[in-house]
Amino acid sequence: MAVLCFLHAHPDDESITTGGTIARAAAEGHTVVLVMATGGEHGQTPSDLGAGETLADRRRKETEESCNVLGIQHLEWLGYHDSGMTGWHQNDQATALLQAPLEEASVRLANILSKYGATVLFTYDWHGNYGHPDHIMVNKVGYRAAEIAGVTEIFEATMNRDAFRRMQAVAREAGLIAEEDGFNPDGPADDGNPMGLPEAELTHQIDVMAYMEQKRASIFKHKSQIADDGFITKMPLEAFTAAFRTEWFRKAGAPTEPKKSWII
Repeated sequence: MAVLCFLHAHPDDESITTGGTIARAAAEGHTVVLVMATGGEHGQTPSDLGAGETLADRRRKETEESCNVLGIQHLEWLGYHDSGMTGWHQNDQATALLQAPLEEASVRLANILSKYGATVLFTYDWHGNYGHPDHIMVNKVGYRAAEIAGVTEIFEATMNRDAFRRMQAVAREAGLIAEEDGFNPDGPADDGNPMGLPEAELTHQIDVMAYMEQKRASIFKHKSQIADDGFITKMPLEAFTAAFRTEWFRKAGAPTEPKKSWII
């Protein structure tokens, strides 16, 4: 059995981006380690924080609950703070992941990889899917840590730009969104690049339909980040399934076909 390590930037990233893949790997008997790079300190702050409770405290608890739902056996924290979006003053805070020396952060992760004997590492694509500074740093830290620890199987979790565009077209045709509404997948994201990667650059398309119940439950464990009137909350189950049933990856050094291979 393999030991899979999923490196994510903020609490709830593990659910949205790789929740189904994690659940399948755990269900098949593989060891799953989740490493959270930051505490998500600059997410939405709920109104029901207890006395002395911080947003990071709440998000840590939510992540632990998410792990239980997905079957994650080990949870580790790199110990850095959320850097916020591009251009925020939080980018410059000394404790922010963005300010961490690459070698320092990579050695922290490499130690975790070695501790569990990880054989596969999941990080993000080169521009962090949508340009978030912490996501970009996760890509850099992941690759350097894998080099230090000798992990050669590396998968980049990403979004399929072409599939997103197709899904939007179907939604518009069905009258679910207006022609002028919706995010433009070909427009500039947080770092000026389009979201995700084009389908031609992807290597793995994972259908997680059998694990949708776990994935959805995991997302909703991150309650502090889900508004009562938010789009995920209001999504009918059918729409939610269409949006989240497929998870996309680029395996480093692998040919772009076949796209429906399982990761292990």
